[in-house]
Amino acid sequence: MGETRKRIAIDMDEVMADTLGKMLECYNRDYSDTLTIEHLHGKKLRHVAKCGGEVSKYFDDPLFLRDLKVLPDSREVIRELQGRYEIFIASAAMEVPASFAAKYEWLKEHFDFIPSTHIVFCGDKSIINADYLIDDHAYQFERFRGQGILYTACHNVEETRYPRVNNWREVAEMFLK
Repeated sequence: MGETRKRIAIDMDEVMADTLGKMLECYNRDYSDTLTIEHLHGKKLRHVAKCGGEVSKYFDDPLFLRDLKVLPDSREVIRELQGRYEIFIASAAMEVPASFAAKYEWLKEHFDFIPSTHIVFCGDKSIINADYLIDDHAYQFERFRGQGILYTACHNVEETRYPRVNNWREVAEMFLK
């Protein structure tokens, strides 16, 4: 009987995919604004946008998520992690049901080495049975039974309750040393 490998669950948006970059691009175009990541220190786009929470309308377009940029080094590090860990992608897609197909297609295009059986679309990530969860939202760790690892994003820079990684090279350092 083979040894059981530890499991790492990984969020997609703002951890693997540059969702905020695309949102900023669309928002600045649609509202003739010039917001940058620096304007969002400790905040979400909806907190500083002229239109407030209306920025979430971008998620209503099923194609919005389809052409997101892959965050630097994520593909290479996740592939390497698969050699030592069981990897799952855990996306809170229930918050935006129209996103299922686009998220799945994006993952199959950019992370084709992750089996479909290891892609989980859910709401509350506490249902995920993993040893670690890499996510940009600290609230996902509150009921998660494993260890939460906070992936730095502009909205979570002031969060101090969890171990943090700032990029995929730091993920590699944490899990592949």
